[in-house]
Amino acid sequence: MFNNVLKKLFGNQSERAVRPLWNRLNKEINPASEALQKLSHDELRERTQAIRKQIHDNAQEYRDRIAEQRTELEQLPYDQREPYWKKIDELREEMFDNYAKDLDAVLPEVFAIVKETARRFKENETIEVTATDADRKLAEQGKDFITIEGDKATYRTSWMAGGNMVTWDMVHYDVQLIGGMVLHGMMNGGKVTNSIAEMATGEGKTLVATLPVFLNALTGEGVHVVTVNDYLAKRDSEWMGPLYQFHGLTVGCIDKTEPNSQERRDVYNSDITFGTNNEFGFDYLRDNMAVSTEDLVQREQHYYAIVDEVDSVLIDDARTPLIISGPIPKGDDQMFTEYKPNVEKVIMAQRKLAQQLLLEAKDKIGKGETEEGGLALFRVYKALPKHGPLIRYLSEEGIKNLMLKVEAKYMQDNNREMPKAVEPLYFVVDEKNHSIELTDKGIEVLSGTTSDPDFFILPDIASQLSQVENEDLTPDEKQAKKDQLLKDYSIKSERVHTVNQLLKAYTLFDKDVEYVIDNNKIKIVDEQTGRIMEGRRYSDGLHQAIEAKEGVKVEAATQTYATITLQNYFRMYRKLAGMTGTAMTEAGEFYDIYKLDVIEIPTNKPVIRNDMNDRVYRTKKEKYAAIIAEVEEMVRQGRPVLVGTTSVEISELLSKMLKLRHIPHQVLNAKLHQQEAQIVAQAGQTGTVTIATNMAGRGTDIKLSPEVKEAGGLAIIGTERHESRRVDRQLRGRAGRQGDPGSSVFFVSFEDQVMRLFASERVVKMLDRLGFKEGEMIENSMVTKSIENAQKRVEENNFGIRKRLVDYDDVMNAQRKGVYDKRQNALRGERIGLDIDNMTNQLCEDFAAGGYKNFEDFRQELFRTFSIDAPFTEDEYNKMNSQEVAEVLSHTVKEAMARKKEQICKGAYPWIKNFVEERQLTGPVVVPMTDGRHRFNISSDLLECYNNECKPLGKAWEKAVLLSSIDQSWQEQLREMDELRHSVQNAAYEQKDPLVIYRLEAFEIWKKMLWELNSKVVGTLMRGSLAVPDFEEAKRAAEAEQAAQAAAQAAQRAAAQRMSTYNPYAGYSTTQETYEGERAQREAAKNVNRSAAPAKATPAKAQQKVGRNDPCPCGSGKKYKNCCGRNQ
Repeated sequence: MFNNVLKKLFGNQSERAVRPLWNRLNKEINPASEALQKLSHDELRERTQAIRKQIHDNAQEYRDRIAEQRTELEQLPYDQREPYWKKIDELREEMFDNYAKDLDAVLPEVFAIVKETARRFKENETIEVTATDADRKLAEQGKDFITIEGDKATYRTSWMAGGNMVTWDMVHYDVQLIGGMVLHGMMNGGKVTNSIAEMATGEGKTLVATLPVFLNALTGEGVHVVTVNDYLAKRDSEWMGPLYQFHGLTVGCIDKTEPNSQERRDVYNSDITFGTNNEFGFDYLRDNMAVSTEDLVQREQHYYAIVDEVDSVLIDDARTPLIISGPIPKGDDQMFTEYKPNVEKVIMAQRKLAQQLLLEAKDKIGKGETEEGGLALFRVYKALPKHGPLIRYLSEEGIKNLMLKVEAKYMQDNNREMPKAVEPLYFVVDEKNHSIELTDKGIEVLSGTTSDPDFFILPDIASQLSQVENEDLTPDEKQAKKDQLLKDYSIKSERVHTVNQLLKAYTLFDKDVEYVIDNNKIKIVDEQTGRIMEGRRYSDGLHQAIEAKEGVKVEAATQTYATITLQNYFRMYRKLAGMTGTAMTEAGEFYDIYKLDVIEIPTNKPVIRNDMNDRVYRTKKEKYAAIIAEVEEMVRQGRPVLVGTTSVEISELLSKMLKLRHIPHQVLNAKLHQQEAQIVAQAGQTGTVTIATNMAGRGTDIKLSPEVKEAGGLAIIGTERHESRRVDRQLRGRAGRQGDPGSSVFFVSFEDQVMRLFASERVVKMLDRLGFKEGEMIENSMVTKSIENAQKRVEENNFGIRKRLVDYDDVMNAQRKGVYDKRQNALRGERIGLDIDNMTNQLCEDFAAGGYKNFEDFRQELFRTFSIDAPFTEDEYNKMNSQEVAEVLSHTVKEAMARKKEQICKGAYPWIKNFVEERQLTGPVVVPMTDGRHRFNISSDLLECYNNECKPLGKAWEKAVLLSSIDQSWQEQLREMDELRHSVQNAAYEQKDPLVIYRLEAFEIWKKMLWELNSKVVGTLMRGSLAVPDFEEAKRAAEAEQAAQAAAQAAQRAAAQRMSTYNPYAGYSTTQETYEGERAQREAAKNVNRSAAPAKATPAKAQQKVGRNDPCPCGSGKKYKNCCGRNQ
């Protein structure tokens, strides 16, 4: 009550945030808009360019200072460069802070320019301006909205967008200008706050986005407009593009180009880039797998992104990882098919037990033995919560309330009594948390076909390892026994994990609800939109478990090469904004994870849609019958009807029921998602009935004819409440756009999932008190409020699950950031020396603190890792502390590394000099190098190496070593983290928090990876050398070989002359060539006006060979091998 009074007095958060924006609109933007109407088309465009130049000029000071810092640090040793890099980072931050102030200052005029441009596009069929280079480039690209004649460019205000001809007919409303300011972000203490603009369906979110996109694109840093599918990305880039391009801004869409192509690189270098969330994320991963800067497509900085349907992208899809993977050895060697029969036995046993318990519960409750009957009923619920007969029985009066009482009794004192309640079961299902736990009975059934009773039981590995330590064994025997125990534990852990995933697949995942089978493949259905999520797979082996359950091909396991969640990708942007019609219910999550404020934008016209109270029934059967009757009534009134469902299965059931009543209709679900645009386009016609999974058609408006508006507008019928209120709000929002009439109503039954899982005891008691009987319907605001409270509990539960996933993902993201930053430094070659310097220091510190038994062990480890001897004697070593050892060792290693690098450059330079000066070669050169174990082919530019005494080659060598070492270590790290994620879930059996164990173990794995990475990089650089001989030695060897060949050939010719006999035809030539070069002249004549081709070499004819033991043909009487053949 007190909160409601405060809201009435001061307004809610959105109203308080929007209030100052109205002042700015009326005092700054609208007056600027009126002033711009007096300008000519050319003057309007010139004003944009003047503002753009002003922003660039203000930023140039920072760019110049950054360039100065870069020039200075190149002259310094690596260990003195860190302060300069810090200064560069500070200058970059100051530059972006300055952008925020500059953009805020010009915002009123820029918004007015965009609005004025939209007005001129609406009021004119063509607009003639003086042609610029940007205009001519657009015409060269074949854009259909522009033609060039002499020095004039003509823009047409009709063009193709999304495959349809569109004519511009929009000018920004005042509330859209407010929305634009919210999306740009509001200044707060010199910083810009990131915000989400919640705008009702039909309020023109796509047009609103043009305002902040245009403004931020003036910086030239790149703006990303993110959509939920490629159709919207392509359509919006073509639809809104001319508005930006008229003012010289460049626009592109990544979904129109191929990955890693020059075209995609050009699109990212545009001022404004459209694309889907997945494609932006995958490009980031590909860039972090690149081996050359030429392979990079994204810019170095992620500046500003505006996300359309932000709740779908940053809530629903955010935790699903984007993965680039490849096959692994024995990837087909999985256990899902092998253990499927065992799991099916347990499922059959549990189902049979559940049926018996339900009969027992009904019998005892009927006799008045409510305590025993309630326990039996609760056991059925814990055994198979989705069991159809159970769901129907719980909808009867008083039954759900009885079960809730029993649940409360056994859950008290932290579930102390729960083991007694679930004792007869084979496994226990927790439907709310999507978890399953096997009982001892279940393990017995699983192990029934094996000789080992502990086949599916995880041992207490900690106590086993401790026991080995206490045994009277040699160190080698202890280690061997520990290795065997760990190996057995790993196998059993994988076995238990496989069984758990199969149990989940059978009990919690239903075909045509959570997934569909398409072309003999399991495809996930998005629970929010009902669309098939192409290319997505459930993680942790769950997808393979479902494949085994359905009898389709179980896909091979893969090795992850690179991965990121959308949540962590979008957190990299300096500025982030979003727009949607349904974000307010998730406002806490948006702020907690992304620091995004949700601001509700007022509608342009009041919403007059009639949102009716929920209609509640006991059973689904009654509910569906009422829905069909309601559809018939709406059709009779001439109103279009949109029936929203939560699954493919319900869509098809209602379709069958409508067919029986001979009511024409269209079905839009995950199986028919290709027809979406066509079906949505017809959904507003008189008497049209459309069945659609809840948020299908998102991003498109259902437009009504005047006849439909007169009849009462679009009728929305929800077949059940979704787990999330925003999904229901999205469905309601299909009707009532821009002041249109309409209505919405939800039909609910006690068998619906939300009511089963989260309807409280209070709701159940209230309905029982109202005398709610089978066949009756209740429609009451109090009931509707209670159902919404149940939805809130679902949202809180789901947020808790997602937050836990965030905690896991944050551990992985911290590691990813560290690795990818280091990799980008290596790839771009900017801070590569500093990174190597830090690696060396860290490695030497680890060596100094290594705790070696004696000096000889320390010395041997130095030989193995660094290929150097200890830089101090044993006595000196014993007197030094670890810090002194680290400093001396680091200094010695760095000196040795510098000498190695100098030797490589000196050894390669004569070769490079020969290539350039003697052979006149240019372009890239590949120099073979080795560390004694592996061969590297190092590519560098010949002229750069020649002009800089091969210093670029040294840098290229360091870059190649770093990239190869990082990639190998990171792939192994990802594999180990995947295994850790699986294994820590078993910690729950030991009453430990898996997340805590995950963090601790992940830190240890991370330390181990860094040690191995540092050792690999520094060790390889220390052992590196050219894999080619010394130039002078090679030159002398080549000269000696040529001289030997010449002598041998002369001896052979002399011997042949002595053995020859008189030939009267010896003076005649047997070829057609009468003079030297004749054949070449003939070939040249044949190839007039053709590119010269290299002449084919004439095959050498084998001469009669003299055997090594034959008499020498010179006549000396010696054997050939001891005479003229001595050197052959």
